[in-house]
Amino acid sequence: MTGSERQFSERLFEEAKNYIPGGVNSPVRAFKSVDMDPIYIRRGKGSKLFDVDGNEYIDYVCSWGPLIFGHSDGRILKKISEFAENGTSFGANTEIEIKLAKLITEIYPSIDLVRMVNSGTEAAMSAIRLSRGFTGKNKIVKFEGCYHGHGDSFLIKAGSGVLTLGIPGSPGVTESTAQDTLIAVFNSIESVEKLIDGNKNQIAAVILEPVMGNAGVIPPDAGFLKKLREITRSENIILIFDEVITGFRVAPGGAQELYDIEPDLTCLGKIIGGGLPVGAYGGRRKYMEYLAPVGPVYQAGTLSGNPLAMAAGYETVSILGAEKVHERLEEKAGLLEDGLRDNMKRLNLSYKINRVGSMMSLFFTEQDVRNFNSALSSDTKLYSKYFREMLKNGIYLAPSQFETAFLSTAHSREDIQKTIEANYNSLSSLM
Repeated sequence: MTGSERQFSERLFEEAKNYIPGGVNSPVRAFKSVDMDPIYIRRGKGSKLFDVDGNEYIDYVCSWGPLIFGHSDGRILKKISEFAENGTSFGANTEIEIKLAKLITEIYPSIDLVRMVNSGTEAAMSAIRLSRGFTGKNKIVKFEGCYHGHGDSFLIKAGSGVLTLGIPGSPGVTESTAQDTLIAVFNSIESVEKLIDGNKNQIAAVILEPVMGNAGVIPPDAGFLKKLREITRSENIILIFDEVITGFRVAPGGAQELYDIEPDLTCLGKIIGGGLPVGAYGGRRKYMEYLAPVGPVYQAGTLSGNPLAMAAGYETVSILGAEKVHERLEEKAGLLEDGLRDNMKRLNLSYKINRVGSMMSLFFTEQDVRNFNSALSSDTKLYSKYFREMLKNGIYLAPSQFETAFLSTAHSREDIQKTIEANYNSLSSLM
């Protein structure tokens, strides 16, 4: 049964709106930008999702990136179960958090020490606070369309759900916070240089997704990250890579391995929790030892480093290191990309496909998508219709043009072929 009947999902959504703002605990889940009510998931297995109405979907959201082995991987579930038998959380130290931290530092040369938190938002907020505390400077530079969670400093021209819902910022962000957040253009070194020249010795950090994943997938131009590294180093500005999405996904060592660039601080999340809530930030010892209890910058969390997330993350990262996961993902993603390109040419549609490893986005536009503004040129009304048709054909994509499709090792060649056929049939029905 494919995704045409959703009566029970609709009833659940109506009930949810009585108790949860907008009926959802994260705005994109409301499906507003694709002009329909959301679906409710009962379970996931491998590459598939099954909703409460019995519909089956091939899943390209993968919980927004963490599930690199697909849903309900037996190895991860077994590890979670083993640890859960001893308790879910202690608010105290456990050995497993040391093991995961050690593993991260072994894989990421730029990270000497790493601090576990509970979300990517926490990681980014904490990295910014640390940068300000260490440098004694207040301003930061972020890039249009890069999303670093819902911290006040990051909700100015952010991507992800903020962009999906057409919200340019957010009420509740003070003017002083906005003034301390400078906005650059992704893939434009000139825009960064202009901000630095206009704010000499006032900028604590530059933060970015080295591969944008929250305005759709947007890779860096050749040399962009290298030049950014050179500028920040010469100006004594801390460079932060937000690799919550790209960490362990585009390469074992993330985008910094893929592009051979070492930032000062790195934010991680998603994959390092094996599907459970997690975040982390790390970097050189001189920065990280500025954190309490050894330094003056305070950050804490009751559930930080909780044993279930640490166990799931440790098992996930260990498997990544033992198997040729990224080679397999590259092959599968390449097959899917080639099939989609063939379809779009056959249908004579204007499109752009951006892909980095197992992250991919299809934009309905004639422009090359290199930054936030070019992403906005995509036909979101067509994407909305396309999303609904793909759902009817049993393919679950992100309910937003400005999100990323993810592949997992659980996606089979049969899944990919079905997706290519669904893509052609869905677009043909819209022409």
